[in-house]
Amino acid sequence: MRIATWNVNSLNARLEKVEWWLDRAKPDVLLMQETKLSDDAVPHDAFRARGYELAHHGEGRWNGVAIASRVGIEDVLTNFGEPLRPAKTSDAGDDEPLAEARMIAATCGGVRVVSLYAPNGRSLGSPFYEAKLVWLARLERWLRERNDPSAPLVVAGDYNVAPDDADVWDPAACHGGTHVSAPERDAIARLCAWGLEDAYRAKHPERGRYSWWDYRAGMFHKNFGMRIDLVLASAPAMARLVASEIDREARKGKPTPSDHAPVFVDLDTPGEAIDAGWEGAEKRVAARLKR
Repeated sequence: MRIATWNVNSLNARLEKVEWWLDRAKPDVLLMQETKLSDDAVPHDAFRARGYELAHHGEGRWNGVAIASRVGIEDVLTNFGEPLRPAKTSDAGDDEPLAEARMIAATCGGVRVVSLYAPNGRSLGSPFYEAKLVWLARLERWLRERNDPSAPLVVAGDYNVAPDDADVWDPAACHGGTHVSAPERDAIARLCAWGLEDAYRAKHPERGRYSWWDYRAGMFHKNFGMRIDLVLASAPAMARLVASEIDREARKGKPTPSDHAPVFVDLDTPGEAIDAGWEGAEKRVAARLKR
């Protein structure tokens, strides 16, 4: 069973790329973030044509999360089981994340999966940063109150946190900003202490593997990125883990790709074999550094 997560950065704008990747990697479950669609605007037909059901939680121009599955979708839950709070302002900021579509869960093929889009946080000490910590704490509380770490569970998505210095291209350049601060990393550590494990790192301890690169200044080609898209899994899911990967190739080419790459894990048996593009990228970066 292949379970993937991908911040698609607008499902309408990236639909052709998403269709290409479904055909390429053949995930059984694809968790998506930043769909930027209302529920009535979702392109269900494009997914049905490939054998996927789609559950979506959206609000329109911003945020939005979804689960596409070809192994069934049951017991769908959004926003930690609560209605979205009425927004106090019409701004698109991250200061009211519990009024924004950022979480959807379902049971697919006997595994409980959760698609998450954590707030960005913008800058340390800002209301957006404080709201991010509140939202991550809400996630932890929901896990403790409503979930069982002894059951198969995958909690994946764009956490907007790089858990360790190995997950950023230059710790010295990144420290002092969001995504790498101690409170954010502590929030991820608490999720793991509850009963989750970083499934990608379990198979890939090496440095230099990232899931997000800024569009600007050739950051992708220089491999100046961050690993902020995480697949955290419970012990029963980890016991079934046979492979994990970040598909760097999906960040390339036309139409314009998302600034994130898909991250996936295989449970029980390996999924469709793909060349994720890391060997060639590492050789090019090493050659550039020698010049």
